[in-house]
Amino acid sequence: LERMGHEVLGVDADHEIVRDHKDLLTQVVEADCTEIETLRRLGAAEFETAVVAIGTNVEASLLTVLALCDLELPNIWAKATSERHGRILDRTGAHHVVFPEQKMGERVAHLVNERLLDFLAFDDEFAIARLKAPEPIVGLPLVTSECRKKFDVTVVGVKRGGEDFIHAVPDTIIFPEDELVVSGRIANIEKFSAL
Repeated sequence: LERMGHEVLGVDADHEIVRDHKDLLTQVVEADCTEIETLRRLGAAEFETAVVAIGTNVEASLLTVLALCDLELPNIWAKATSERHGRILDRTGAHHVVFPEQKMGERVAHLVNERLLDFLAFDDEFAIARLKAPEPIVGLPLVTSECRKKFDVTVVGVKRGGEDFIHAVPDTIIFPEDELVVSGRIANIEKFSAL
C-alpha cells in the first residue's frame, strides 16, 4: 500500500513489531486496537479502508472489527484463520473476509507441479496461470498449435527473457524458454502444463 502511494497507519500492541515497522509505513503506533476510543484518538475514523490482519487472537480480531464498524469505516478487510472465524467476522461487520493461509495452500499445491510458475484460481474452477512453454507447442505459431481446440486453454500472453510481455496473437511463435500466461479450467491448465 505504501509503494502504491497510500498513507498507511500501522497499529500493533507488540513493541517489537512496532519498532520493526516504523520505517516501512507512514506511521506506526503501539496501541490496543480493540478499544474504540484508542482507534478514535488515532484518527482511524478518517481512513477509508482498514485491514485487520490479526490471525492468532480471534477475540482481538473480532473486537477490532467491531470497533471499526462502530466508527463506521466504509471498507473493512479482515483476515480469518478458519471458516467459523470468517463467518463471525462477516456477521460482525467486516466488508471483506480473506483466508490467506487457505488460498496460499491451494496455490502452492498447484505450483508444486514445477511447470506452473504462478496460479490464480477463481471460484468456478477457472484459472489464469503462468507456466513454462510445453514442448509440443514450441516452435509453432499459436494458430498451428491449436491450444484452444486441442487443450481447451487460451494463451493470453508470452514473456521472453529480457523482453517485455506481449499479448498472444494467432501468429505468435512459441520459443523453448518462453513463459506463457494461459486461461482456462483448472484441470485443463494442469494437463497442458504437464505436456
